[in-house]
Amino acid sequence: MKTLSGAIALALVAPAAAWADVDTSDWACEFCPFEEGYTADMGVGATYVSDDAARFGNGLGYDEKGGYANLDGEGRYAKDGKQMRWAAEDLGLKSRVLSIEGGSQGQYMFGLEYRELPYRRFDTTQTVYLESGDALQLPSAWVTAPLTSGFTQLASSLGSRNIETDRQILKLNGEYLPSSAFALFADYRRQQRDGVAITTGSTYTQAAYLPRPIDDHTDEMDLGIRYKAENFNMALAYYGSYYRNGVDSLTWDNPFTSFPGADQGRTAVEPDNDFQQLSFSGAYFAEVMRTNIVFSAAMGRGEQTATLLPYTINPTLSPPSLPVSSLDGKVDTSNYTFTITSRPFDKTRVSLSYRQDERENKTPVSMWSRVITDNVTSGDNEFNTAYSFKRQKLNLAASYRLFDSLKVSAGYDRRQLDRDYQEVAEQTEDTGWGKLDYRPNSIFDISLRGGASRRDIDRYDTDIALSLGQNPLMRKYNLAYRYREFGELTAAVSFPSAPVSAAITVMQSDDSYSRSELGMVSSDEMRVTGDISWAVGESTSIYLSGGLDSIEATQLGSQDFGAANWTANHDDSFMHAGGGFRILGINDKADLVFDYTRSEGETDIAVSRYSNAADSLPTLDSTMDALRMSLSFTVSERLAATFSLRYERFKTSDWALDGVLVDTLPTVLTMGASAYDYDVWAAGVGFRYRIGND
Repeated sequence: MKTLSGAIALALVAPAAAWADVDTSDWACEFCPFEEGYTADMGVGATYVSDDAARFGNGLGYDEKGGYANLDGEGRYAKDGKQMRWAAEDLGLKSRVLSIEGGSQGQYMFGLEYRELPYRRFDTTQTVYLESGDALQLPSAWVTAPLTSGFTQLASSLGSRNIETDRQILKLNGEYLPSSAFALFADYRRQQRDGVAITTGSTYTQAAYLPRPIDDHTDEMDLGIRYKAENFNMALAYYGSYYRNGVDSLTWDNPFTSFPGADQGRTAVEPDNDFQQLSFSGAYFAEVMRTNIVFSAAMGRGEQTATLLPYTINPTLSPPSLPVSSLDGKVDTSNYTFTITSRPFDKTRVSLSYRQDERENKTPVSMWSRVITDNVTSGDNEFNTAYSFKRQKLNLAASYRLFDSLKVSAGYDRRQLDRDYQEVAEQTEDTGWGKLDYRPNSIFDISLRGGASRRDIDRYDTDIALSLGQNPLMRKYNLAYRYREFGELTAAVSFPSAPVSAAITVMQSDDSYSRSELGMVSSDEMRVTGDISWAVGESTSIYLSGGLDSIEATQLGSQDFGAANWTANHDDSFMHAGGGFRILGINDKADLVFDYTRSEGETDIAVSRYSNAADSLPTLDSTMDALRMSLSFTVSERLAATFSLRYERFKTSDWALDGVLVDTLPTVLTMGASAYDYDVWAAGVGFRYRIGND
């Protein structure tokens, strides 16, 4: 990948003459012809970040204190009806993007893109483990103990280990048009990841958080042919996805005093797997009642044939041999969609759509005898379950304009889901809705939508629940009967004679799980958002926005495998508010942009035991303040300078992390991750120069 990115970077700065013989152009006017010649904007800059903060750099790369140099730009070249354009963004960061695309209108096109995406989760984590290939080893001087308080070598063995990954993405695509009716296309994508994630390793009564190495990649490709006529088009395509994991398994040393032979544990990771699919799709427009018909059909298969790990690496246990050396997993997929939209009358529009999605698991079923956490042979014979399902969705909708100012719409949706080997084999959901759109004049626009849905189940199979060790009174929320009512109001106002516009949206939904004795029994949500903007003058604008979201939910539980004897009430609330302004052309030289946003979130969980007073868990909350400001100054017709400032403050309270050090829990060795709490400034300066045609 590094060699590839270097080659692309050389191509980006190649002289215009080197591109003269390369064809390009037009894909649906995203790539329309323009004046012949060469033009480019080149930018250089530097940014200083005040502090280390993993989350601040997530997606960007500004995760460490210090200076960052940067380079970006874009350019286009055209000659004899052919075009090429290139773009480079954030080349000095780990979020860099490089792309080239070109073509000749009506003949062919091609594209090449390389980008990187950093994912930063924690920079406060520590571990005693040393990575050695696919194994995590304890220091040679490590002293095991039954509890974390007995780890005498813990303090001297801890080392920082950030939880982060870097993703590299390469895309190649091309299209060739042998005639005006046919097009051949091919796309290729590779996504590669490397870094460290958190997983856990258990020894039945004790566990350790592990810094799991990440090293995998996925290759995807699309190949096909498209045909287009005056009122009809269709496409035949092949899709393939191939996942490969460079880490076959994870073996770790047990830091606790262990049973004989259980001084190490091993776990499987995501296995190599393939998926291939063939699809056919098309669309047809009929003049009769101005009707559009769109359809697609796809058949695919996913396979997983990785070699299985042995039951255990504990040499003191003697489980039976594996029934097979490979799972030989196979899942066949099928997808069908059909949509018809028609305007039988000038004021009427009707539509019907149907979608079916099926997964048929053809993995062979074998008998297995588990070993639990490399410590205990279960002694039970079990079969692997080949889960399958079939989803169907039908949508009907119609609208009619009663008056010039009022349109009425209504619809009906039906979903059906059939499953194998789960508590609910058949589940249906019926939804009905209606909508009014009222626009009495050019100033006001009001929309009101409401409806209800009911999710029914054929029956809840308590025998399957019991086989999984579940209370037979429990109803999983996604499998339970549910009745939902919902409504949404949107109002907007804009004055043609005044540069002011505003909008507000209110949404309410109530869910009732009235047939559940244990589990989720209710959930209500209320959301309000609004914004207002004011164009003060031709070059100045101001905006304000805000919103509130509240979710309340209640669940019932049992601590003695019987009827409900405790209740948990969840109360989530979120708020955001922001504003900003833009002033363009200050003294015909400068542009100023300012944006500020504040977000707050809070979660309260109160648990009531029927025989005792309510107990509340500590409040979970988060607060973020984000400010962005930039000042762009035109030095000359070709040279511009930009000064930017970004500030972010993010503070959270999380009882699962606050005060939980690596040895706080007696039987769990953690990595000591801290809840987010940071203040970061990022200040930058950049210069941009334009070359080529005016």
